[in-house]
Amino acid sequence: MAGAIALGGVFFIGTLWYWLVEGWSWEDAAYMTVITLATVGYGETHPLGSRGRLFTIALILLGVVNIGYIVNRFTEAIIQGYFQEGIRLQQQRRLMESLTEHYIICGFSRTGRQIAKEFQAESVPFVVIDSDMESVQRAQTEGYTAYQGDATLDDTLLEVGIERAMCIVAALPSDAENLYIVLSAKTLNSGIRVIARASTEEALQKLRRGGADEVISPYITGGKRMAAAALRPQVLDFVDGILTGADRQLYMEEFLLDPAFCPFVGQSLQKARLRSQSGALVLAIRRLDGTLIGGPTGDTVLMSGDRLIGMGTAEQLRSLNQILGPINSKKLRRPKNS
Repeated sequence: MAGAIALGGVFFIGTLWYWLVEGWSWEDAAYMTVITLATVGYGETHPLGSRGRLFTIALILLGVVNIGYIVNRFTEAIIQGYFQEGIRLQQQRRLMESLTEHYIICGFSRTGRQIAKEFQAESVPFVVIDSDMESVQRAQTEGYTAYQGDATLDDTLLEVGIERAMCIVAALPSDAENLYIVLSAKTLNSGIRVIARASTEEALQKLRRGGADEVISPYITGGKRMAAAALRPQVLDFVDGILTGADRQLYMEEFLLDPAFCPFVGQSLQKARLRSQSGALVLAIRRLDGTLIGGPTGDTVLMSGDRLIGMGTAEQLRSLNQILGPINSKKLRRPKNS
């Protein structure tokens, strides 16, 4: 751009000289300037004196320098991949615009990397946000969709489709930054589910007050898991085996009962015969008011807004999903279809 502007300035000076000093018409002055800068070797439009020829020599030198600069910069741009970078950014922008009902991971530190692995194992669409270019490149190297930016800014969240996302995970090391993310996410999309990381008990309470649906403290959770591993190792191994990992035989999933889609609302579990039809086991039911029914019996009635927690193989959970719906939930992820 600088070379193009300089070349335009030289063209203007040359045309102005031939028009004012030599007394030519605008058309002849512009034509003489163009053929001089292009060094095409045409003859003079009108005879020139010594002064005019000296100016023309200077005009030729200025034109050669400017055109050479432009060619050099253009070649350098191709070699260094500026255009490829522009194409890559356009492709990334189109990808971000195509995302819908996806998950957003803020921060690609150790916690964020583990979350990304679990999301990839579950085959759910997600995007990673990190302000550090090296972290973004690492995420892209591992095959994840990543965006470089400050996750605490509204513009960054809008770039990754916060208004179309199902859930956002604030996994930055800073509790203050995670609180900013929670506030921004709930402002931009009031229906989004927000999971936040907290380092202290005080931060845990503030993040909840800020609107986070779930707040996880790695230290508290880690301590509880270590205690469970010491006291109930087999139980912990079983639970881990159905909650995480890509090579699982059993899975656990949530299902939202919507009366517009589910034909069993108002019926008992015994009458619905979910176990015999799908093979999946209903472990618990969370009522709309928050009441948890663990180990529901056959007399337990299914109600509108209930969240069923089921366990079974991937095929059994897919079958249960089809029996209960299809469920259309913006807050709960449906079982994967492959």
